[in-house]
Amino acid sequence: MKRMMLYFGSFNPIHRGHVALAEYAVEQGLCDELALVVSPQNPLKEADAQAPELDRFEMAEIACAHSKYPDRIKPSVVEFLLPRPSYTVDTLRYLSENHGREMSFSILMGSDLVGQLDRWKEYETILDSYPLFVYPRRGAEVGRFRDRVTLLEGAPLQDYSSTDVREALENGEDASRMLQPEVAEYIRRKGLWTPESRLQRLTVRIEAEPANAALHIERGKLHYRRASWGDALNDFNRALEIDASNCEARQYVEMVQEILAFRYKDIYNP
Repeated sequence: MKRMMLYFGSFNPIHRGHVALAEYAVEQGLCDELALVVSPQNPLKEADAQAPELDRFEMAEIACAHSKYPDRIKPSVVEFLLPRPSYTVDTLRYLSENHGREMSFSILMGSDLVGQLDRWKEYETILDSYPLFVYPRRGAEVGRFRDRVTLLEGAPLQDYSSTDVREALENGEDASRMLQPEVAEYIRRKGLWTPESRLQRLTVRIEAEPANAALHIERGKLHYRRASWGDALNDFNRALEIDASNCEARQYVEMVQEILAFRYKDIYNP
């Protein structure tokens, strides 16, 4: 019987850490094959925070094809075919019913998720029926359910997450240390997670929550990094109108004013 390890995730986007963990599982003999199960909709995450599901799958496909073991590490679309939102127990039940005679299933997950297991649908069924292999995440020690999972203390430690990748890209920063070149090229070609797209999302959120000072500060910092001083100043000043005690907004106002005073000394550019 083939031992199939399932690595569930949004993979939004998939990064080098994901691939390194999959390779580690194969190299340690924890499985015969590993499937990265791309979740079209994670019930515990906001749907609008994710890239289109087919883009996330194609990036996972590219990453697997460029891994050390392309014949043993592959992405899966199984959750695209099942009712949504995607519950892990339903996926496991479907796979066991349809492939249980030729495969046994285990799960690879991060230590940060173990403490959330009791929020999962029928989590006791998962703990009782499927081996859970847990890799370390910095700052996330396994306390609860420790006696019911297998800790992979030698697994590569991820110092970054998909959130870090997205933030770097949306800030116009270099994310090459976190992404395989082929995945980075796909993201560039499809225009995913650009500073422009983040600016658009923030503007939509601000229109829905005009009195949210934190959103104005976040958009102001994006303008600041893009050297759009006037737009940045407007956002920081608006944040201060909402919350006059906000130290971060006040500091940014002072920094922008210093920049403008230094750059535009000419009386014709007051």
